[in-house]
Formats: sequence, C-alpha cells, structure tokens
Amino acid sequence: MNKPDWPSGPIMILMLDVDGTLTDGGMYYSAEGLGMKRFDVKDGLGLVRLREAGVEVAIISADESPITATRARKLGIERVELGCDDKGCTVRQILAERRMAPERACYMGDDVTDLSAFREVGHPAAPADAVPQVLAAAKYVASAPGGRGAVREVCDLILAAL
Repeated sequence: MNKPDWPSGPIMILMLDVDGTLTDGGMYYSAEGLGMKRFDVKDGLGLVRLREAGVEVAIISADESPITATRARKLGIERVELGCDDKGCTVRQILAERRMAPERACYMGDDVTDLSAFREVGHPAAPADAVPQVLAAAKYVASAPGGRGAVREVCDLILAAL
C-alpha cells in the first residue's frame, strides 16, 4: 500500500531494473535477429532531472543488452551493471562503496529476480504491472506500468522529497 509521504526522507540513489521497468517488457526482433527495446522519453527526462538534482541513478539488469548501455549513455547514467544474476548482492555492493544507508536508496523492479534487491533498500518500488510477489513486497506501486511512466512517477516523488 502506498503511503502519502513516500518517500519519508531524501533518497540519494535510484537503482533500476530495465526490462519491464524502464521498458514495457516487450522485445522486438527483426528477421535478421536485430533486437530493439522501447524506452519512454518521459521516464528518461525524470532520470535526467534526478541526476541534475544530485541523486545518483544506476541500472542493474540480468540482460547484457548493448541497447541498455546505449540508453544509459544517452541519459548520462554512469553506473550500469549488466548480466547481473544476483541483484541484491549488486545493490549491497553499490551501497557499501558509497557508504550509504539503505534508507537513502530506492530500487524499482517488476519481477521475482528483483526481490533480492528490494531487501537491500529502504524504498522498494514497482510499476503497476509488476508480478504479484513484487507488488506485495513494494513500499510504493506506481499508477503507471513499466516503460509507460512508472519510472517518471517515482523520480517526481523523489525530487519532491529533496
């Protein structure tokens, strides 16, 4: 259940899953095998605004897609962890490197592979169309689905709490 005061304090890092969170989860392939993903420009602007306000953004994905790396570069996101099998371990490592308390961190994801990361942060969030287990574990569930404004919604809430 969403709390009206979420987040309760300033978040200094937003870590994101990609497929189903930053994208709508669809994978597009040409007959030649060329893959494509759809990203929302409003989500992208929210992430740029966060960075400009001093909030770090990191991407953590099990996929090793060069498409994700390209999108991250376009948005100025420096920390990109691809091919990540244990997202919780990666989140823990990022927080330890920054000597950052979990209460200052948000992770947004949509599927069961994101649950280990949820346990490492003070502010787990999910898009509206996340799987039931993730919806149950999230402290905030966006009104929008993944790849369609969910990330922007969380960015705007984080900015409002700074």
